[in-house]
This record gives sequence, C-alpha cells and structure tokens, in this order.
Amino acid sequence: MYIYCLGSRFNWLIFISVFLIVMVSCKPKPAADKIKGSSSDSIRILGTVAEEEPLQPEQLQPDPVPLSQLADTTFIRLADYDDSFVYDMRYATTNNFLKAQVYDCAECYTRVKTAKALIEANAVFKKKGYRIKFFDCYRPNAVQYKMWEIMPNPQYVANPVKGSIHNKGGAVDITLVDENGKELAMGTDFDFFGKAAHHDYLQHSDTILGNRKLLKAIMEKHGFWSIRTEWWHYNLSAASNDPVANFKWNCK
Repeated sequence: MYIYCLGSRFNWLIFISVFLIVMVSCKPKPAADKIKGSSSDSIRILGTVAEEEPLQPEQLQPDPVPLSQLADTTFIRLADYDDSFVYDMRYATTNNFLKAQVYDCAECYTRVKTAKALIEANAVFKKKGYRIKFFDCYRPNAVQYKMWEIMPNPQYVANPVKGSIHNKGGAVDITLVDENGKELAMGTDFDFFGKAAHHDYLQHSDTILGNRKLLKAIMEKHGFWSIRTEWWHYNLSAASNDPVANFKWNCK
C-alpha cells in the first residue's frame, strides 16, 4: 500500500494507525519456558551476595602443596610439612641476647630446598631418638635492620645492608631434643657469644662434645655447613647465592 505524506487529516490518521499496528505485532513475545526454567537450562547469576561472602577458615589455609611441586626458592612454613619439629623461636620473645622482641609472632619459614634438607636430616635424628629444635629460621631483612639498630656490631649481628644467609631463607639456629622434648646438653645456651660456644672449644665433657659432634655430622651430611663460633648455627650450602629477601608472614 502506498500512502501519500501530503493529504487530508484522514490520511494522516490512517498512516499512524497502520504504523502502530505494525510495531505492536513485531514486538517479541516472552518465552514461557525460559521464564519458568528447567533442570536442563538453569541460569547462572553472577555477583550475588553468596559469592561475595568472606572465605571460611578452612578456605583461607588450603592443604600445603607437596614440596616436590614447588620451586626450590619458594618460602614455606616448615610446620606444614613435618609436625615432629620442636620450636623455641627466641626472637619472638625477649629471651635472647638483644633482650628485645623483634618478630611479631613465632613462625619458622625457610625456602623449599632448605626445608627438604631439614626434613631429611630430622628423619635421621628421629631414628636415633632425637628431633631438631629451632631457635631461628628465615629472618626478613626488615627484622635484620631492627636487630642492627639494637646491636650495630657485625661480631653479633650481620649488617642488614649486605644481609645474612638467615635473610636468604637458608640458615637455621638449632639444637636437639630427646624423645621427651628435653634439650641435649650443648655446653652453652643459644646465642652465648664466648669461647665455650665455639666448635673447637674442647674443654667440655665427653657427653657435650658427643652431642655437638652428632648434630654437626648429620647436618653436614645433608648439605649444611657450620660457623666455628656458634654450635647452633647451620647454613645450607645451596642457598648461599640466593638473594636477600624481605618476605613477611601473617600472624594469626
């Protein structure tokens, strides 16, 4: 049908009526099946309140990834991989030579390669009736600066500008405990800075010298080397060239 735009008012009314009829007839009709839905055609709603709820505690700390699946330089919490270790993290207390708490909370983190060596060494100790006890593990470089502010003496604290192997996640301060959790006699307490703490100080009893020898021999067999002046300190040789880190763990 051809309708002239110019003409009587009647023609205009006809044009408008036809236009409205066509528009109404072309409007898509709602699909009843889609509105009702079905078991085979559900609708996923994004951004709902349920999806934005806080994670539950069990979701915040998933099961640890096996060490074999992690890069050797990854930092891990040692207790997540071996529950037989014992801990007395002195720098999370004031019971240390600094007489100050420099960690916010007590945790023992290391890089994966250090953890692997420690777990293997601990397995050997356990066969002999002993376990490793930790005084210190990985130390963030920021903590090294705190220690330097308190004791700016390289004889006792490594200069944080250069950092120490503790800051690389490759050093641990340890002793041994027996099956009852009692520390083996080592001649001095941890962080005793005197000749009696030296490996070459031989004026101790045979028991003490034997305990130190046992600790040193097994740790060295698993890739660690000792410091002459500190019977408790062991560095993983493979971690010597790792970069200084400032990774910080969350306190629960």
